[in-house]
Amino acid sequence: MNKNSKIEILQKMIQIPSVNDHETDVADYIISLFAPYPEVEFEKVEYAPGRDNLVVTFGDPTGPTFGLSGHMDVVAAGNEADWKFGPFSGTIQDGKVFGRGASDMKSGLAAVVSAMLELLETGTKLNGQIRLLATVGEETGEYGAAQLTKAGYADDLVGLIIAEPSTDMKEMVYTARGVIDYEVTSTGKGAHSARPWLGINAIDNLWDFYHLAKKRLSKFSHGDPILGHVTHEITKISGGEQVNSIPAQAKYMGNIRTIPEYPNKMFYAELESVLAELNSKEGYDLSLRYSFPEESIIGSADTPLAKTAAKIYQDVFHEMPKLTGSLGANDGAEFLQAKGDFNSLVCGPGSDISHQANEYVDVAIYLKAIEFYKQLALKFVG
Repeated sequence: MNKNSKIEILQKMIQIPSVNDHETDVADYIISLFAPYPEVEFEKVEYAPGRDNLVVTFGDPTGPTFGLSGHMDVVAAGNEADWKFGPFSGTIQDGKVFGRGASDMKSGLAAVVSAMLELLETGTKLNGQIRLLATVGEETGEYGAAQLTKAGYADDLVGLIIAEPSTDMKEMVYTARGVIDYEVTSTGKGAHSARPWLGINAIDNLWDFYHLAKKRLSKFSHGDPILGHVTHEITKISGGEQVNSIPAQAKYMGNIRTIPEYPNKMFYAELESVLAELNSKEGYDLSLRYSFPEESIIGSADTPLAKTAAKIYQDVFHEMPKLTGSLGANDGAEFLQAKGDFNSLVCGPGSDISHQANEYVDVAIYLKAIEFYKQLALKFVG
């Protein structure tokens, strides 16, 4: 493949507006790229109408399978007036490709696809398989990765690279914090605010839950040397009807970022204990639900995957990467629940301009990423 073909693949992916939906359009484009190669197997796995995960596999099925992964969804573009170019234009200027997803993470996905296509184009013989796991819904809960994992597509991998952006590809992430998104709903009884004793204030009861939960969770105070401390923040709140009425309902959403020392089940136990304690009191009617929680990723910089990737990175980029952890979650938390004993590593083009207006990726780094993924896959199944 020539340089222009590789860049065109990225541009075309950016031009597909898969904003928290419509991933099937991206999957169909990827399938069209692999269609000329009869030895390639691909399967769309439907999550919802218009939202298909994609699995692409080729190579020798009697050998090990090396996984490459990227998600096909992007976040919303926001105010288009803030963009220098159209958010779905894929415009090239000053050695950069601009557009929503240019960093997070269509550049990583396009680089993985391009690396696989180059191996097919050159007829490279493999002693194992390479498998692309292209997912839906990473930005809103990693449920595409969860679906593929439950269906067995990640079972018994020899290693997994997730091409999420990692600070202009200068970092390799081998461990990550987990996440628990939870929602508490408080049901009260409406009344005129002049006669509050006739009602039950749902907001008051919700605040009681909030304060008690913050106090109970504060005991998880130890820090991880790579990932830092647990965080617990209230990120969304709503309730009440109007200023002169006692609110009959209120709810808030909380976000907890966990570390390996404290598995998610410890937080569930505390939150549910608070729920039971308050609901045992007169006038309290609280409910609790979780939204796509993810366990933290336990990893090491000394695994064969991390060591091999660092060596190849040095050969391609002529410098050493930083082996580190991530404060955010990624699809690896789901894939690592598959059968087998393997590690994942997050390393991809893009930087901290993800989710912002004028998101971009440096073309030179994108092209080096393709070479990096290709050489790394060959080390494991070549």
